[in-house]
Amino acid sequence: MQDYFLKEANFEKVYYFAEDALSIKQDYGNDLEALPRFTNLMRFLRVRFEKPFLSSGDSFWFFFAGHGLRYQERDYLMPGDADPGNVGQTSISINYITERLRCCGAGNVILLIDACRDQGRRNGLGIGSERPKGVITIFSCSPNESSYEIEELRQGSFTYVLLTALRLQGEKNCATVERLDNYLLNNVPALNQKYRKPSQTPYTIVEPRIKSHLVLLPEQATELDILTLKEDAKDAELEGNIEQAEDLWKRVLAIQPSDQSAFKGLKRIWSNSRSINFKVEAKEPRDLETRTEVTLHTNLDDGLKPHPSPFTSISSSRLPVQIVRLNNKGEELEHWKTQVICYVEDLGNRVSLELVSISGGSFMMGSLQGERGRTNREEPQHNVVIKPFWLGRYPITQIQWNAVSFLPKVNQELEASPAKFKGKDRPVECVSWCEAIEFCERLSRYTGRKYRLPSESEWEYACRATTTTPFHFGETIRTAEANYHGNYRYGHGSLGEYRQSTNVVQEFTYANMFGLSDMHGNVLEWCQDVWHENYNGAPTDGIAWTTGGDSSSRVTRGGSWSSDPIACRSAYRNQANIDCQDDALGFRVAVSVL
Repeated sequence: MQDYFLKEANFEKVYYFAEDALSIKQDYGNDLEALPRFTNLMRFLRVRFEKPFLSSGDSFWFFFAGHGLRYQERDYLMPGDADPGNVGQTSISINYITERLRCCGAGNVILLIDACRDQGRRNGLGIGSERPKGVITIFSCSPNESSYEIEELRQGSFTYVLLTALRLQGEKNCATVERLDNYLLNNVPALNQKYRKPSQTPYTIVEPRIKSHLVLLPEQATELDILTLKEDAKDAELEGNIEQAEDLWKRVLAIQPSDQSAFKGLKRIWSNSRSINFKVEAKEPRDLETRTEVTLHTNLDDGLKPHPSPFTSISSSRLPVQIVRLNNKGEELEHWKTQVICYVEDLGNRVSLELVSISGGSFMMGSLQGERGRTNREEPQHNVVIKPFWLGRYPITQIQWNAVSFLPKVNQELEASPAKFKGKDRPVECVSWCEAIEFCERLSRYTGRKYRLPSESEWEYACRATTTTPFHFGETIRTAEANYHGNYRYGHGSLGEYRQSTNVVQEFTYANMFGLSDMHGNVLEWCQDVWHENYNGAPTDGIAWTTGGDSSSRVTRGGSWSSDPIACRSAYRNQANIDCQDDALGFRVAVSVL
């Protein structure tokens, strides 16, 4: 890791603590002893981080390989001289480490923790149960697992895969938190399986969660990475998170020092001052001392607007949503509130359509090896890049369908009330793919905006909402949060209610991180794509796959009120004939960013 940071990543400074390390020379005091002992590490954390010494455009990485311990509801890292019988006085809590590291002034603080849990503890809990605030933390294994060394590789499996990921070049690089997380999640378990080691599942904690899009390796950032940062910065401005927006715009400038939209974004933020001066560090691999001086003035009127989008005439608002995470037994691990940007389309007669902003990014489409219920239809798992778009907060409801059915015909007639399970706020069902397309075309003519069905990859990306578990809720699902066939369970989850019909779209409390509800169950949802038996040859840019395959069938996603929970997984896919009108079939609409 030291060699990588110094020789390949061109870090300006590396503080290396190891049994064979030399003393660390400092410009702020006496040399540091480099033995990884409690006293040395505590002195380093206390003295080096007394004052900020980096800027918001910088990153500070902390890598630890060793033992970890869960003690009195806190996570601890254990130096070489730690006493397991006196953890509080001889080990260092991760919470304290993150508090000190945040004092360095860097906009990004990244913790990489390759630590085994203590094998002797009866409760089996290891580190990783806390959520360190304001940092990105990547753990080598889940709290109930261990990290393993691979003798043939002379490294821990996590560290080996981590270095491989950081060295990747081109479009498949791991320059962002999100892509690095996906790579580790897919490849560490596979490496352990190859060398016959027990299961080991890395996972990432991002606080705040918007940092999942941040660029860890600026030299490898793609145009889409930068676009996503800009979208996040604009969202932060709209939501009133000014400090966060400022940091994001500066991150854009750290990657592209001449980016005009970032200059304008910072000008908006500082619009109450006549002028403001600041420094942006443009770190080029061969010139680490390059600096760009920027002076911002407020003599231009650049009022804050939503995304560059087709929604300029639509009212937008910040929508509060609640998210829940479940363990494999369906027990609640945590829940929290967040806000998403919501656009409201007026359909007339007090009928409206809510859409939420889906930030662009990349994800691994398909299911992980070993996921319960996985079929060969969900493979091969592959990386897909998604551009920002908007998606219906809920499936199209019967009152929305009714309003659009009276708009002028484009290609075919629409029945005003086709659903079997009546209710104005229940999703419309018994509509074919062709009828869903007609709905989108009528709505497009009425609004002047191009409404469509989502592509299959857009749908899965939106459903997962940054998660990699079978459901966006976590490892399992329960009928308190979704409408499916409750007489069946998933994994170690429990049985639940079988409603035997659709439910109103506002029934459940919890949404996913994008603010979407009913992505699991209630009604199956049509996608644009022609049906293919697997992903061999599938597009990787988020567009619909409309060539080849079975032209008479289209993809359906999400499961329904009558589905086994296996069929409600984020990765599960099925098909239906384009003329099929089933009481489990509905849809939601999407709009592209212009």
